[in-house]
Amino acid sequence: MTTTDDRDTTGLGEIDRGAAPVDADDKRMINARSDVNQLLPLKYHWAWEKYLAGCANHWMPTEVAMQADIALWRRPDGLTDDERLLLVRNLGFFATAESLVANNIVLAVYRHLTNPECRQYLLRQSFEEAVHTHTFQYVCESLGLDEGELFNAYRRVPSITDKDAWALRHTRALSDPDFRTGTTEADQAFLRDLVAFYVVFEGMWFYTGFAQILALGRRNKMVGVAEQYQYILRDESIHLNFGIDCINQIKIENPHLWTAAFVDEIRVMLQEAYELEVAYARDTMPRGMLGLTAESCAQYLRFVTDRRAEQIGLAPLFGEAENPFPWMSEAMDLRKEKNFFETRVTEYRTGGSLEWD
Repeated sequence: MTTTDDRDTTGLGEIDRGAAPVDADDKRMINARSDVNQLLPLKYHWAWEKYLAGCANHWMPTEVAMQADIALWRRPDGLTDDERLLLVRNLGFFATAESLVANNIVLAVYRHLTNPECRQYLLRQSFEEAVHTHTFQYVCESLGLDEGELFNAYRRVPSITDKDAWALRHTRALSDPDFRTGTTEADQAFLRDLVAFYVVFEGMWFYTGFAQILALGRRNKMVGVAEQYQYILRDESIHLNFGIDCINQIKIENPHLWTAAFVDEIRVMLQEAYELEVAYARDTMPRGMLGLTAESCAQYLRFVTDRRAEQIGLAPLFGEAENPFPWMSEAMDLRKEKNFFETRVTEYRTGGSLEWD
């Protein structure tokens, strides 16, 4: 009989010949007692539904026309110096950020999230992160940007370095070959990683970056780049909601992890993330433009941070009730996964399964 101490949570262990089929009640988000290779019967239908939604969302960056962007970028008076700085630094953050998220999924989260339907979604998300990285390669190549500058920005722009270094601490802990879940300390480390990447990286930092590029698109500037960001935003909405569901399900199954002290740690993480992003906003927008300022971006981040805190059962950090970018709610209502586009995206349907009207 398999005990808690010798259970296989990798799916790579010896086959238990003649074992009974998996009982859905034995499935767990972490520290599973059941065979992680047996998808059915499903327990977490929300994870499977997000996998299906991700498949239905399929798109590729090369399907987006870039001619107008190329012409505008090459015109000396096409964009202001501030707009060019914003675009290059925004792309510089995202170009490596998507790879860091993918690394975290493949090297850390997948290994310790011991549920096959959740792992199925992670495989889809990993592919989407590759598509997003492809997007920034495609933009870089289309506009003729300096590859070294763009993809090395995470080492050369201090505010980007600080954000990436903050998040990487959590991946490093979980990717250690000797790391194992199963103790309160280790399980809380896993939860911290989920908060760092799903709530902060994808749920807070990405959203201010989206606002900046979509502000360009709203003024009919760099419309191809803006369109690709909208498709990325669609993907990230589901990534975020999947991560929130994972965190909340782990809390339900392991209430002993969500102590008052641990909640305080998570609140400190959100506060630190806010401060790092405010510094990044000042780096990318030293002067106001496009209806944005560094302060309005900070206000937007306070609004988003409070929403994220509430989604994982925490009291708001800032009490920021006003969204300074109401047009972002038109592009993507933060409470929903669908109906957030200002443009038609039906051409990216697969199998006629999507309805975004």
